[in-house]
Amino acid sequence: MPEYLVLLAQTHESFRKAELEALAVLENISVDLSSHDEKSPFLYVTLQDDDEAKRLIQRSILARAVYELWGKADSENALHEDVRHRSSSRFEKYKTPSFKFDFISHRGSRTKSQQRDMFESFDYLGFDGPIKMRDPDEIFTIIEEYEPAYHSNTDPPRLSHIFFGRFIGESQRDVVDKYDLKKRRYIGTTSFDAELALISCNIALAGPQKIVYDPFAGTGSFLVAASHFGAMALGSDIDGRQIRGKKARNITTNYDQYKLQSFFLDTFVGDFTHNPIRASFKLDAIVCDPPYGVREGLKVLGSRDTERYADKKPTVLENGDLSHLRPDYIPPKKPYHFDALLDDLLEFAARNLVDEGRLCCWMPTANEDYGERTIPKHPELELISNCVQEFNRWSRRLLTYVRKVREGDDAGLVSSHREKKVYSQVQFRDKYFSGFSATANSVV
Repeated sequence: MPEYLVLLAQTHESFRKAELEALAVLENISVDLSSHDEKSPFLYVTLQDDDEAKRLIQRSILARAVYELWGKADSENALHEDVRHRSSSRFEKYKTPSFKFDFISHRGSRTKSQQRDMFESFDYLGFDGPIKMRDPDEIFTIIEEYEPAYHSNTDPPRLSHIFFGRFIGESQRDVVDKYDLKKRRYIGTTSFDAELALISCNIALAGPQKIVYDPFAGTGSFLVAASHFGAMALGSDIDGRQIRGKKARNITTNYDQYKLQSFFLDTFVGDFTHNPIRASFKLDAIVCDPPYGVREGLKVLGSRDTERYADKKPTVLENGDLSHLRPDYIPPKKPYHFDALLDDLLEFAARNLVDEGRLCCWMPTANEDYGERTIPKHPELELISNCVQEFNRWSRRLLTYVRKVREGDDAGLVSSHREKKVYSQVQFRDKYFSGFSATANSVV
């Protein structure tokens, strides 16, 4: 089978493999990604044909392009030898089509004159077709990688790898600019980064004929990203102000902006811990960024003092309206532990996801405290990837779970696997505002 070279974006490196693995599942492609190196923008893959190569990256956000690999080496002379040895049988097939040469350099550069000399050094290919700079039949690309500059800027960069390949296809990376929050009509202080939202939805396998749900929708970043890939989007949030919007702008405004109206199911205001979605209503994916409680303490509906309100009925106002039915009504809330929220989220996913459906949720971690025990688990969900975005002394991780296949006649519903847990009183919010200094691990 032919070997291909995938050119990767040099950003969010720990997410790249997980995204490509998800896209391979989506396209039913068998591919070995074990050669992936987070420090390198290049990935070698072996695939059946050009069609598989195109499909693998066509909706990727973290891949840039894919090439049929004609040669690779650590110097120009060695590259020509490898091209002749590896790809001489291909020369005749591309003898007459129109073509052009392209040049890409990573951590280095060449003058236009140097690039032209390199192109002319491939005259042994014997291409007789016309050279077309616009819309040629084939594009042949020289790709260079230089070693990082460890010394002074006066030292010339050292070439580490050089490749030659035939361009096969490019990805959807350009849509990141289209969905940039700076260009979006309705956003809020917690609107999620557009690029990472698209990546999350790729890993969640969002696509046509699928329903994607975000229980902490906010201004709808994940909903819009899921709908971009053709999924039907459903969202909810405890904060009705985010759902309703203001000044005639809300989530539907964004759907109108991107002409995605036909992919928007609905949103509703609700506390996730009292979710009204029935167990029989199955979801293909859940994609969310649960509130960490940094901007304000994490809360759910309810009262701190339950006995105080035990026998009380809804207050009747002077005009006869029930208080909880008024548009300006703000229901009482009580503190909630973030770890308890994650447990509730996994329990909900196990109940409402279809078999092999995916939960992609973001979780913050203090770097000094992180360990395998930090990751929440559920017996009916399998953790398949743990991608990390690092900041200074903390990180946030995109955890991806797959719903295990239900077995037996009673596979329609799942029973609760909830165990009585004791949660630390020290939450992520406390560590965040203390600068992640040492804190006591007292429990409640």
